[in-house]
Amino acid sequence: MNIALCDDEEKILEELASFIKDEFPESKVQTFADGESFISSTQERPDVLLLDIDMPGMSGMEVASHFAQEKARTLIVFVTAHDELVYDSFKYHPFAFVRKKFLLEELRNVLKDCEKEIEGRKRHFVFQSASKTINIAESDILYFESQANYLALCTKDGDYRLRSTMANIERELQGSDFLRIHKGFLVNLEHIKILKSDTLELDSGAKLPIGKSYSEAAKESILRYMRR
Repeated sequence: MNIALCDDEEKILEELASFIKDEFPESKVQTFADGESFISSTQERPDVLLLDIDMPGMSGMEVASHFAQEKARTLIVFVTAHDELVYDSFKYHPFAFVRKKFLLEELRNVLKDCEKEIEGRKRHFVFQSASKTINIAESDILYFESQANYLALCTKDGDYRLRSTMANIERELQGSDFLRIHKGFLVNLEHIKILKSDTLELDSGAKLPIGKSYSEAAKESILRYMRR
């Protein structure tokens, strides 16, 4: 993994860099003492950014906002000593949080989750649509929707139709971050932005219903995914 660290505390930067080099020796680590220097860096955007929320000058949330405008695929992990700031940061869709008082205890598992997420992006879904064989990254899929004898495979860039059943697709994608939320919908957890009582909203703006019989288990799975 290519990991960037952004924190105004030099001791924290040194501690994090040392820990990552020991625990994830194949990873490349870059350090930045403030948000401005990270944003202005000409280096390629990292796979993972460990970002202090509360920094002088450009705050961690401002850095995250900049990323949202870039549509960067970097996994943002907020590092904070102020638990109350965590809730304000949800709108920037962080991948995870690490509390400074439990820094190294929490960081190992979070970075392992990051590795799994990045590896998952390499998985592809191959299917037939209109007599064509299409190969698409699983991470680009927003959701599947039942449409009579067909399924719609929906992405941000367009939709495809394939002849299959929701049960077959669900089995094929078992082990990936897809969840059945309704008899007619299978959603990619990566793209969920807002969870409501009977609906959810994706980062594309699409709103999907949550079926009553799926509601309790689906919400539990979604919240677990969003909090990891």
